[in-house]
Formats: sequence, C-alpha cells, structure tokens
Amino acid sequence: MRKIASLLALAVIFIACKNEKSNDKPEIIAENNSAEYISFGEKISVENTLTAAEALERFNSLSPGDTLELKFSSTINSVCKMKGCWMILELPGEDDVRVTFKDYGFFVPKDSENTEVIVEGKAFLNEMSVEDQKHYAEDEGRSEAEISAITSPEISKAFIANAVLLKE
Repeated sequence: MRKIASLLALAVIFIACKNEKSNDKPEIIAENNSAEYISFGEKISVENTLTAAEALERFNSLSPGDTLELKFSSTINSVCKMKGCWMILELPGEDDVRVTFKDYGFFVPKDSENTEVIVEGKAFLNEMSVEDQKHYAEDEGRSEAEISAITSPEISKAFIANAVLLKE
C-alpha cells in the first residue's frame, strides 16, 4: 500500500511540474514595427539598450566583487548544446561574456548561435574554477585535449540575465 501511495505522490508531482513548464512558453513581441523578438524571462523592451561596445566599457570599469545593472545588445557566439542554459555573447575585440539565467528560470534555444539578442541583468567579473571551465567546455563539445589543457582558474566577464529578447 505504501508503494502505491508513493507512486501516486510522484505522479502528481511530475504532472504538476509538467503543467507549470507548459505555461512558460516564450512570447513573441514586436518592437517599433521593425523587428520581432522572442521574449524569455521577465518582460523588457528594446528602449535604452546599450551597444556591445558601451557594455564593454562598463565591464572594464568593474573590479572583482562589483555588480552593475545593465541592458545591452550583442550577437550570440555560442550556446549550451545540452539545454540552452547559458550563452556566450560577443563583445568588441577578443572579449566575450558568459550569460547565465536568473535562478535557472529559463533557457534559450540551443540553435540560437549568430542571433542578435538583448539581455538585461547583472554584470560582474567572475573567477571561474578549473572544474567549471571544464564543465562548460564539455557543454560546448570541445575535444578531450582542449578540456585537459584547462589547468588554472580564470577571471572572466559574466552576466546573470533576468530577461532576454532574441531577434527573430
């Protein structure tokens, strides 16, 4: 009898989680009748969006431990191939920024590389451990040799997005 009750409880939990996710579909919005965006996370608009160059200037003014509210546009260089749970955005020069999503609350499409995007959230500098670097390298599909070559922590630009607009 206990087994049946446990199975029933698990079934109810799975159904509740499934129904919760189905209401989390991205919304398509039009901005200024010129471009359509798919919205993920909180609702934002394209107004007052910084360029990637302006965002880089703001990142360069940060010290470790600082955070900065920021909204900027860029192009997606790569995205997590497993879930879409992170993306790397292009900044001018050889800089880029790793974007994760607030509270792991939403993901972006796994095939969204080379797409224009607007993100809003918190910018900061992050010291990434060797273990985390190797995890991300695996998600990107890098070779074992490339993953083995990662041997020291790295300070990088990071961003936690509470909202994303993905250009269609």
